[in-house]
This record gives sequence, structure tokens and C-alpha cells, in this order.
Amino acid sequence: MHVILTGASSGIGEAIAKEYLSRGASLTMVARRKAKLTELSQGHEKRCHVVEADLTDYARATDFVDGAIEALGPIDVLINNAGVQIVKAAVLTPWEDAERMMHLDLFTPLKLTHHILPAMIARQSGTIVDIASMAAIAPTPGMFFYNAAKGGLAAASEGLRGELRHTGVHVMTVYPGPVRTPMEEAGRKAYVETTAMKLLTPTGDADVLARKICDGVASRRHRIVYPASYGFSRHFPNLTRFILDRMTPPLKALPESTKPRGAAT
Repeated sequence: MHVILTGASSGIGEAIAKEYLSRGASLTMVARRKAKLTELSQGHEKRCHVVEADLTDYARATDFVDGAIEALGPIDVLINNAGVQIVKAAVLTPWEDAERMMHLDLFTPLKLTHHILPAMIARQSGTIVDIASMAAIAPTPGMFFYNAAKGGLAAASEGLRGELRHTGVHVMTVYPGPVRTPMEEAGRKAYVETTAMKLLTPTGDADVLARKICDGVASRRHRIVYPASYGFSRHFPNLTRFILDRMTPPLKALPESTKPRGAAT
């Protein structure tokens, strides 16, 4: 089985890479940090194809695909995992940063899927895995652009599953809540720490999520919500948004005009 995994060098992507390698899969790993990818491939070199690429340049996001097929054969699984998160007031976010994030988190996975899908349909087999976010179900204050990117990816993923129902190609949409990774830690630090924040944000483990994703591909699950407690949000989105709107702690950095009354200046 040949798996293409973007964003393989850290966090959830690194955990997925290790899990698939432990299961004997052939793996094309794509990320900017080649040294980290090479380290992950040690002991599995014959089953690994390492690609150093900056996927924020979505115009060239598919350039590596032909080389991956030449190295490891037809693509059985595409995991659209690469992504960054911006946790910052919308008006304080430089547009250039927002645009780069939208390219990586939304345009690149859509382009990769569009490019790789025809061959899967022709073979009547294959799986697309889209790593979305709970932010797609429960948009969180302070994540204006991230909400948009992950909401778009999740909507595209869910719709594509129905479109491909009779083709033999499967689509699985993954909704991680907070999972212990460097990105999650940085995002959490952008908010004022409160008791409510601790109670409302149970945090998962990247290795556990990786196992669930690999098992989900094998069993053709439609979606994964992890940690499981966030499944409530999918079934009661309006209540979840009501809670988030009122209980999400303020960002540490806010424009003066949007600071709550009584907030320190």
C-alpha cells in the first residue's frame, strides 16, 4: 500500500508516518524539513520516498506526484494533513500570513485531491483522508482564517464522499480537537488561561489519533472525531457555538477597540 502523507515532519503527521511505517506501508512523506523526514525513514528506506516541498506554493503542490509514483507505485491513500494555524485577532493578522495559510490548509489539499483522484477512479480503489479540525464544526473566536480554511476543507471532503459513493474510492474526514502537538501548544498560549478553558478543552494524544486514522482507512470509516467527547459538538452545533461565543477566553493580544470593558491596557 502506497500512502502519500503531507505535513509528515511533526505533530499529527509525524505520528501517522510512524504508525503506517510500523504497519509495513510504503510511504511518501512530504514536508519542508527534509532532515526530519530522512530521520523518520531510517530503517525503512526501501519503503520511503522523501519529498522536501513548501506546499504553501499551491501552484506547484502536485509537482512531486509523478516522482512518488515512479518510486513506490500507484497511490492507494492520500492524506491531506499539512497545515498551519493562525490564532490571532482577525484585524491584527497580516493578509500575507492569512493568504499563505489558506493556500496550505485549503487550496493545496483540494489541488492534490483533484490531481490524484482520476487515477483512483480509473482503478476503482483508493482513499482520500482530509485532516480537517473541530474548528470546521465549531468555529472558534480568534481563528478567523483557520475556521474558514478548515471549514472549507471539511465541507469539500464530506461532499466528495457522496459524489464518489459508487466509484470504489473512499473519503474519510478527520476532525481533531486539541491534540498535544507544538501547534496546539502555541495556539493555546494565544488565549488568556481560564478555568473554563481547561474544562472545555480535553486534549488528545497524536499517537492515539494516528492509530484511529490508520484503522479508519482500513475499515472505510466516514469520519473520525477525536477526542471522542467532541462528538457532542457535531450533533449539537448550535449549542456548541453558543458556548464557544460566550466562554472562549479572550486573546492575549487584542486591538484596543475590541477589548472587553475593564480589560487591562
